[in-house]
Amino acid sequence: MKNITSHTGIVTDIKRLDSSNYGNPRYQFVVDGYTVKTAVDSSHGYEITNYENKMVDVTIGSHYGSTTLNTIKLTK
Repeated sequence: MKNITSHTGIVTDIKRLDSSNYGNPRYQFVVDGYTVKTAVDSSHGYEITNYENKMVDVTIGSHYGSTTLNTIKLTK
């Protein structure tokens, strides 16, 4: 992953994408004005709905030309 940046914001507009070839879920969501996708076969696909409408700290980067989630945690 390239160009990793940190952002703080509320997770909104969660949309389910097609699952990976191995059946793992993928999502697209908005945080701090950025539209972000979970990585293919990442555990973030299973936990992102737990962060809906909550303030989070995220790191996002570019992966094959797509803005992709790197890390996520609740803001204290």
